[in-house]
Amino acid sequence: MTVKITIGAINKKHGSSKEYKTGGWRTMCPEVDLDKCIKCYKCFDYCPDAAIKKTEEGIEIDLDYCKGCGICANECPVKAIVMVKEEK
Repeated sequence: MTVKITIGAINKKHGSSKEYKTGGWRTMCPEVDLDKCIKCYKCFDYCPDAAIKKTEEGIEIDLDYCKGCGICANECPVKAIVMVKEEK
């Protein structure tokens, strides 16, 4: 289901963020090198979109909700996440 949001719209339905896949706004995309990941999960803590999930291997980024802000890459102490130009 695709929901169109008009400019200036107000969402009165609290907790509805799962209904709005905002990943289509992205111009930069995070790429994760799981071999470098030390599982500190700082990216998870700082992600404003809750688009990062903790896994046994490290992390997984849900691109349906990641807006490509780059905070995860900036906060990663070992640079296991890099931002690359989004290819559609």
